[in-house]
Amino acid sequence: MEAKPISEILDERKDFIFCKEGDHGNSMKCDSESVSGSVSQRSCVYCGARVVLNPITDAFHIVHGPIGCASYTWDIRGSLSSGEELYRNSFSTDLKEKDVIFGGEKKLAGAIEGIMKNHSPKTIFVYATCIVGVIGDDVEAVCKQAEQKYGIPVIPVMSPGFAGHKSMGYKTACNALMNLIGRTKSPKIKGVNILGDFNLSGEMWIIKNYLNNLGINVVSQITGDAKCEELQKADGASLNIVQCAGSMTYLAKRMEKEMGVPFIKVSFMGIEDTMISLINVANALGDKEIIKRTLAFVEKERANLGNVLEKYRKNLEGKKAAIYVGGGFKAISLIKQFEELGMETVMVGTQTGKKDDYEVIGNLVKPGTVILDDANPYELEKFMNEKGADVLVGGVKERPLAYKLGIAFCDHNHERKHPLAGFEGAVNFAKEINLTINSPVWKYTKVGV
Repeated sequence: MEAKPISEILDERKDFIFCKEGDHGNSMKCDSESVSGSVSQRSCVYCGARVVLNPITDAFHIVHGPIGCASYTWDIRGSLSSGEELYRNSFSTDLKEKDVIFGGEKKLAGAIEGIMKNHSPKTIFVYATCIVGVIGDDVEAVCKQAEQKYGIPVIPVMSPGFAGHKSMGYKTACNALMNLIGRTKSPKIKGVNILGDFNLSGEMWIIKNYLNNLGINVVSQITGDAKCEELQKADGASLNIVQCAGSMTYLAKRMEKEMGVPFIKVSFMGIEDTMISLINVANALGDKEIIKRTLAFVEKERANLGNVLEKYRKNLEGKKAAIYVGGGFKAISLIKQFEELGMETVMVGTQTGKKDDYEVIGNLVKPGTVILDDANPYELEKFMNEKGADVLVGGVKERPLAYKLGIAFCDHNHERKHPLAGFEGAVNFAKEINLTINSPVWKYTKVGV
């Protein structure tokens, strides 16, 4: 990717921003610490860990830190549950000034005791936040003592926010999951684990239903609508399929190395990627009957959806899209989805994308497209205005920016209320993009204000 000179951008940020011009190489800088003072759209290490682990429905989550950390991530994933709902609550040690001076280990031990007394947890995750990293509480020792005392897994999640960025939180969460999964050796089961889907608006259920109808057994869901007992059997699966590569590739690699479970990357966002992913899963399992059923199923779905999407394409052809999401896998799928709708992606960025993600993105987009890593609000505003974006796909932090600029917005993050995965999700996505871009409200706004 050849760098195009970009004015009015911090010098430290210019290596993270490229405008595609013809051929490109893998020279984009990414996966680095955020530039101080640029007000990055990223979240902290603790937040990254919490969004991965929070959907485990029968686990208890204790945030060892000030109350603000717990309130910040209260019900952060919005993940749906087929059973228990208590995981939506945040339990906090609520550290005060006195605890900062004298230490909070006793308070943490008391919080664990209180949960054991009033509830019957299967597993407890304890998150170490920034202040705990500063004062030096031995969270691991407290968890070990509690585990010995109560006889359940009490797992430390060492996630002080200042230790890095959101990707570090993913890694920390994956280490905590390995702590749970690796406790006993499970018998081998012919089936798959779904990694990196968090059951937003029931998306895990859609994917699981596809696989079950094709004759593919789902051993464990990591972590959408997950249960501790099922997670502990994950090492027995014959294949891991990784939906969110940014948060779960590390776990998949550890499971492959330490437990002998191979993995493939998939994406169930958009018609094309959903079809390819289902076929790849069937081929990886090597069952001829499953492969036959899968090919028939995806062809039938593609035929059914062709006419449905065509009516939206008529309204959207030629419109310009901007994308700013968490991981590279989602950005790649979104580019393809916009192409299916006759739209052009003019700006695309991620919070935690890797070099290989940006290489794929560079191959998919047209010359003139701005590609950026770990953006800040100023950069998003600048390039959306310059490129004439009609819609921004992002998360909760990007929504106010789009609306203030008079640009349509599609929430593709934690708080949405309808599924965007699978074939059903592709229709929902097209419908939402059509509604937001063609809303009459834009007649009464001035872009760039």
